[in-house]
Amino acid sequence: MLPLVLAMLAPPELPRVASAEPAADWTARFRATDGWVGADGAYSVPVSEKKALWLFSDTFVGSIREGKRKNVAMVNNTVGIQNGHEVSFAVRMSAAGKPAAMIVPPKGTPGWFWLQAGVHAEGKLHLFLPRIESTGGGGAFGFKHVDQWLGTVANPDDPPSEWKTTFAKIPHPRMWGAAVLKDAEHVWIYGYDETPGKPFANRRLLTARVPLAKVADFTAWRFLANGEGVAGSNAASKQAANLATEFSVSHVPGLNRYVLTYTEHGLGDRILGRFADSPAGPWSDPITLYKCPDMKGKKSLFCYAAKAHPHLGRDRELILTYCVNAFDLGPVINDATLYWPNFVRVKFE
Repeated sequence: MLPLVLAMLAPPELPRVASAEPAADWTARFRATDGWVGADGAYSVPVSEKKALWLFSDTFVGSIREGKRKNVAMVNNTVGIQNGHEVSFAVRMSAAGKPAAMIVPPKGTPGWFWLQAGVHAEGKLHLFLPRIESTGGGGAFGFKHVDQWLGTVANPDDPPSEWKTTFAKIPHPRMWGAAVLKDAEHVWIYGYDETPGKPFANRRLLTARVPLAKVADFTAWRFLANGEGVAGSNAASKQAANLATEFSVSHVPGLNRYVLTYTEHGLGDRILGRFADSPAGPWSDPITLYKCPDMKGKKSLFCYAAKAHPHLGRDRELILTYCVNAFDLGPVINDATLYWPNFVRVKFE
């Protein structure tokens, strides 16, 4: 049972944002002109005080010349390796010498994996993997989410091309692994319940917790339901409306609070934050952390995939990323300023 009774708690007083500005220093580290030349997703997984892994979904591999992407191939996922302030990118090459996804579904399983949240625990790396299939519709949204898997890497300290990964389909209903948070004894696993709607579906936060050594033991997961941990995921309480499919839950250094960071409705120019005193919530009403300028006057573009990376920030500071994409492929190929993680530095009073 989770030692919490949420009915006795209230959301904390909201912090004030002192400033929110582009973090050009970090953005520059995630730009290249050859090889890895753009990706979305951008989940980060701290491994040690100096090392972190970055998990990307659809990725361009090729070159950039005169502001345009040239001779690019798209692969479904890649991995970045951060050592201190230095960042490199791992792209797997197939036996035929072509770029290929780093993580692929088990043999005989159709579709592909994107990379969502990950956690390094007890010497293993656990990756939450939405399995995706094409709808044949084309455009930026010609895909469907089929199910959710967990990949467990036994040797995460080795280069990603040498990872030994086992896979298991997550048996719990709904979507799990949009965000994770590790504390001293547990991994908190966050997902969402989705209710269709127009113009946006309403996604509400779901919360689970599992001991560090049992992330891959689905019977050990306990789901937050009315302040208690229960074995059945269908009973999980719903919190925090209008979420995205990607978000983060982080402890903010210096604030002694947790922040749920996401793009409003999943697509839009506002990056929102909700705050809590516990990883279990309850979560405050949202405040605007940053308004992305990229969409202003450009109906062909959209911003998405906002999340926080607290291992990069200082006291009372949070580093965020978001991505900018286009509804059609042409602008992304012809404008190499699009389709990268953009970094933002948010400071709180």
